[in-house]
Amino acid sequence: MAAQHRMAPAANDLRLLPVTAAAWLGAGIAVAAPGPGVAFAAAIGLWVLAAVLALLRVPGAWRGLVVLALAGAALAVTSVAAQSGARSPELLTEAAHAGRSVELVVVVSGRAVDGRIPATVESARVAATPVEVSTPVLIFGDAGDSAIRGAQIGSLLRVTGTLEAAEPGEEVAFLVFLRGDAIRAGAPPWLLAAADAVRRDFRQAASALPGDGGALLPGLAIGDTSAVSATLDEAMKTASLSHLTAVSGANCAIVVGLALAVAAGLGLPRLARLGAAAGVLAGFVVLVTPEPSVIRAAVMAAIALFALATGRAARGLPLLCVAVLALLAIDPWLSRSYGFALSVLATAGILLLARPIAEVIGRRLPRGLSLVLAVPIAAQLACQPVLLLLNPSLPLYGVAANLLAGPAAAPVTVLGLVACAAAPFLPPLATVFAWLAWLPASWIAAVAAFFAGLPGARSPWPTGALGVLLLIAVTLAGLLALLGGAPHRVRRWARRALVVALVGYLATLAGSRLVESVTRPSDWEFALCDIGQGDATVIRSQGMIALVDTGPDPERLRHCLDELGIGRIQLLVLTHYDLDHVGGVSAVYGRVDRALIGPPSDPGDARIASDLRANGAAVDQVSRGESGTLGELRWDVLWPPPRGVEPGNPASVTIQVTAAGDCLRGCLSGILLGDLGEESQARLLGTGRLRHVDVVKVAHHGSADQSARLYEALHATIGLIGVGAGNDYGHPTAKLLGILAAVGTRPIRSDLDGMSLIAPGDRPGDLRVWTEKAEDVVRDGELTGAGTLATPTPTPTRTRTPAPSPAVGPSD
Repeated sequence: MAAQHRMAPAANDLRLLPVTAAAWLGAGIAVAAPGPGVAFAAAIGLWVLAAVLALLRVPGAWRGLVVLALAGAALAVTSVAAQSGARSPELLTEAAHAGRSVELVVVVSGRAVDGRIPATVESARVAATPVEVSTPVLIFGDAGDSAIRGAQIGSLLRVTGTLEAAEPGEEVAFLVFLRGDAIRAGAPPWLLAAADAVRRDFRQAASALPGDGGALLPGLAIGDTSAVSATLDEAMKTASLSHLTAVSGANCAIVVGLALAVAAGLGLPRLARLGAAAGVLAGFVVLVTPEPSVIRAAVMAAIALFALATGRAARGLPLLCVAVLALLAIDPWLSRSYGFALSVLATAGILLLARPIAEVIGRRLPRGLSLVLAVPIAAQLACQPVLLLLNPSLPLYGVAANLLAGPAAAPVTVLGLVACAAAPFLPPLATVFAWLAWLPASWIAAVAAFFAGLPGARSPWPTGALGVLLLIAVTLAGLLALLGGAPHRVRRWARRALVVALVGYLATLAGSRLVESVTRPSDWEFALCDIGQGDATVIRSQGMIALVDTGPDPERLRHCLDELGIGRIQLLVLTHYDLDHVGGVSAVYGRVDRALIGPPSDPGDARIASDLRANGAAVDQVSRGESGTLGELRWDVLWPPPRGVEPGNPASVTIQVTAAGDCLRGCLSGILLGDLGEESQARLLGTGRLRHVDVVKVAHHGSADQSARLYEALHATIGLIGVGAGNDYGHPTAKLLGILAAVGTRPIRSDLDGMSLIAPGDRPGDLRVWTEKAEDVVRDGELTGAGTLATPTPTPTRTRTPAPSPAVGPSD
């Protein structure tokens, strides 16, 4: 959700950059340290070092800069040391280690998504021992729990469950897994309740608007993307337009500007105008919820207002640095938030690069238009290295998409905010402004869909630190080649380097595609689709196809099936009805012969079965004891039992496949566990029907809710984990990976390995593992030799990304 930004002054003051960088680095390291003692010792050392260097009479201007940098790092580390104990009180830490049940009263701090809700613990009771705390947690409950689904920000909930300590450095200190439903324990403060009512009324007004424009409008105006479909969300990310639905400094600038203009029109004095603007800004932050980008933008705007009030000019880059330093001192855990990093980088890119880029564009276009177009380009260039860590691909049409969509962002933001403010009081007026805002919102959605549908919308790029460094080098070469200020000789060499890089990239891309086509095994039997945070596994035998789950997005499933050359599907298994398992089912309508489903829990679940039947599939609700064949494989339903299990994760349809024919070319055995939790896994193990298998589709994307005894009994060679890159569940968890390592099962992860194929080896007991990153051979349970690198298929991910939490939950 971006609009036009003010251009930076011609000269940028860079003196605070090293101080900010040192504080960010210090905070990032300190929050990951095990326990507050390390941070406390580091803080003392940094303060002492800064003091000693300040007292020494060392010549050179660098001394003052180093002292300030050390002081900045010391301030951030001191904040970590001061807050660590309160974030992880001893009573809760011991309860997490012992697996004890705890009773908590929590304050809801964010929106609920699929049963997950962020909160802050106010009080806790463990084994009749009460304690007052202030601890950030992430709660995992039932998505159908009305108390969680309808929880308002600032409201109180009383919950009972078990705790798991998050990894050091995560945004939350504990993960809470509920036992039973949450209970409402208190209403939110009147201001937060009023903000929730305003958001609800605006969503309702926007929901009456047709098409993707109506779904996108609340996201563009107030950052509420709850109505955005998975397909539209994917298109926005692929076209590099998802930043438009993240509240930024542009929105704060619009709100402050409007407030100042109204106050000036009323004839208020200067300080009164600034006070009114500050109050309106605070209300805006409450309305859109305080996510990292909002906090950063609001703090920066507040510092700017203070500078105006004191009569001191506020320049862009120093102001950004002061805002970042203040935020890191208050909440040093922001240092590991991808969303916060992207927000800061986007602003810095605009301040440093927008004007020179606008000057280049202005040689061909009018000056006003060049400034509008330069802003998204500058932000994209600054953010791309971090985005690359989340998704190793480049948006080929990102600049073009932003050039077309960018001019529509400002009007949709202004009109949407007016509609939002009017929705509770003047619904007819809100409807008029919502329709006006719908026009530019629909244009943005159309631009995203168009560019996302073009071939090569995301081009692959090397992963890891090497990929980031290469991209930074190419970006710097591009800036030197195109922007003024560099010597002619430097610009000439930069252009040559760009040409060499382009030719090398295209040659590598073409070569890797050739290698992929040669090395991909034609006799694969199991395939793990890379469909993000979800499951879609394909089993093949003698040309017969079984698909187990469809992932969250029809387009990504369709892409995987096309890559595998799959047309008809003889058997579809929907393990349960969470979106990440059935969201892509429309991609296989009209292609399925028979579908196996578990027990539905609501009319929406039953509708999926009706739609499959309407598209020609025979649909059967199955339980333990059902069986059949697929080519040379026999499949058996091992779970759920006919009765005694509630619908949802505990009732995930679990399929075991074993050899049933001659298997002259080898048949791999496997079991697919859906989203079974530890309790259901233990009951499944107790049926005595499990056997050793070659492949296990790991339960629940690698959550921590697992039975080690089950995986020990399966003794699988390969463990397939369907998981999205940068997911905020923390899947797969360290606990699950440890279980697999202990039993000798090699994990294959869609987030790291992309699409993966498993085929029989040349010798009995051997497996061949091909992934989009490498090809391996597993012999007698041991990995031997890595094959040639292949080009990864693009895997679009959220740009609103907090640092991943090693989380698990009953549903995602």
